[in-house]
Amino acid sequence: MSIKYAILGYLSWRPLSGYDLKKLIADSVAFHWTGNNSQIYTTLVDLHREGLVTQELQPQEHYPTRKVYTITERGRADLRTWLAMMPELPQLRNGFLTQLAWADCLTAPELDALLAKYETEVQMQLLMCREQARRGSVSPARTPREGNLWRMLAENRIGFYEHEVAWAQRVRRELAAGAGEAGGAATPSTGGGTE
Repeated sequence: MSIKYAILGYLSWRPLSGYDLKKLIADSVAFHWTGNNSQIYTTLVDLHREGLVTQELQPQEHYPTRKVYTITERGRADLRTWLAMMPELPQLRNGFLTQLAWADCLTAPELDALLAKYETEVQMQLLMCREQARRGSVSPARTPREGNLWRMLAENRIGFYEHEVAWAQRVRRELAAGAGEAGGAATPSTGGGTE
């Protein structure tokens, strides 16, 4: 996901500072973004340079001057153009799957422990997502439809983690049922074929 459009989307809701944006994006159920905070500020500078946002300096007593950004009409047009584009398909990039692909060289208890750790971590994420949904994530909800969209985004994220927990549990059960099968420090192949 491009952080540019997440920022323009939030600014289409209301004027915000870089700090406000950082908090909203970090707490959002709608975005999975792995960038660092400096990218938010760099993107704001770029958006300002492109004329997609304006910047207002607000002096604060006892704090540094606050820079508050507002989307321009050109920024709204750019956001609408992006919104109408073909959606990106979800990308499954889960490092754990690569780890699991080569886990046959672990013993059965080691493999089960690995899967148990993964299951626990995913369950923790699921609990956090459910708590965010219960509290009601900060969302624009300018219209009933927008409120519904954000609620469904939260449901999507919860559904993902629910599915992942169920999958990890199924993998553990199936491996336990076939515990006597090969595994644990497999010997390297010499290239196939029979001798």
